Formats: sequence, C-alpha cells, structure tokens
Amino acid sequence: MLNNQNENPVTDCTGDTRPKVRRGLLRRFCKEKSGTSTIEFALLALPFLIVLFASLETFAAFTAEQLLSNATDTMARKVRTGEITFGLNPATDMSEEQFRKAFCNEISIIMKCSETEAKKPSRLFIDVRSFADFSKIPVAIPRKGGSSGDLDTSGFKFSPGGPTTINIVRAYYRWEVITDLVRPYITNLRPAGSSMPNDYLMVSTAAFRNENY
Repeated sequence: MLNNQNENPVTDCTGDTRPKVRRGLLRRFCKEKSGTSTIEFALLALPFLIVLFASLETFAAFTAEQLLSNATDTMARKVRTGEITFGLNPATDMSEEQFRKAFCNEISIIMKCSETEAKKPSRLFIDVRSFADFSKIPVAIPRKGGSSGDLDTSGFKFSPGGPTTINIVRAYYRWEVITDLVRPYITNLRPAGSSMPNDYLMVSTAAFRNENY
C-alpha cells in the first residue's frame, strides 16, 4: 500500500507528472537560482558591449574631428602671419611635403599620419590655395558621383599666396569606422569600387587674408 502511494503521480512546478519519490528533487531544481545571473549576463553581454564600443568610437571620431579643426586653424595662422610661406623666403618657405608633415604632427596624437602619409596622401588630404576674392572660394565638398561619393582631389594644390592675399586651408581626413552598429549612421564617404559608404569624411576649412608681413 505504501509503495502504491509513492508511485501516485503528482504535478510538479513545470506542469509535468512525476512519481512522488522524485518530488523533492524536482522541487529543489525549481527553486535553484544560482545560475540566473550567469544566464542573464550571457544574454546581455553582447548587446551591451556593442553599444559600449559604438559609443566609444563615436566619441573618438568627434574628438578627432575637433583635433583636425584645431590643426587647420593652427596651420592657417602660420600661413596668415608669414611663418609659413611658399616661394618667398628660404627661411620660411615650405614644400607641400613639409607642410603635410607639419600638419601631421598636429593631429598624430589620435589620427594615423605616418611618414608615408606625408609623402603620399591616403587618409589626410590638404588643399592650400590663394584667390582673388573671397566670393571665389569654393564652399562645396568636391566629390566623385553624388553626395556620398569618393573625395575628388584633382583640384587640390599647395600654393599659398604672399602678403595681403586671400587664402584657404582645407583639410580632409578619411576616418575608418570599425563598429558595424554605427557605420550606417555616421559614414559619408564611399571609396571608388565600394557599393556603400564605410568611412567618415572629416572636413575643416579656414579662409583668411594674409597679414602684410
């Protein structure tokens, strides 16, 4: 009779029917919560890390953009005051490569700018020119094919003018976006041969009239 009682089916916490002899084991299993935190962490860790890395990369990109702007202002001020000239004074004249290297020194704390970059641009592109009037200075970003097309550097030069001339210093930097989550939202540059943008184009411009140095 006792044996029959032990074998009577009961319903456990999961709704399953099991013999009474297993009731204690199933009850302990249902009450066990020691692995809950581990499971929750496993479920939430990946999306949390993705959001974290996306936030860090966005912060780094906008910090680098501010650095590019500061570098442009610094180099433009040197051109405006005659500290940097082109074909005027051997003591202050700079070649395009020397100017690019000096610009690289201003941004190298965050942005990639090696010796090779100073000689042959692949990420940093600089346009320094003089104009007869401020109204002649271009305001649009030169692109190849559309608003997100690759940068058109065919008209870029390094030919700053002398005293009292009107000049511009324009700097463009191709910032590589690594995190997939933010790439569709901040990229605005589609390199040639690519079907979608994968770089963030940073732009900084300074327009000014040189001092009568």
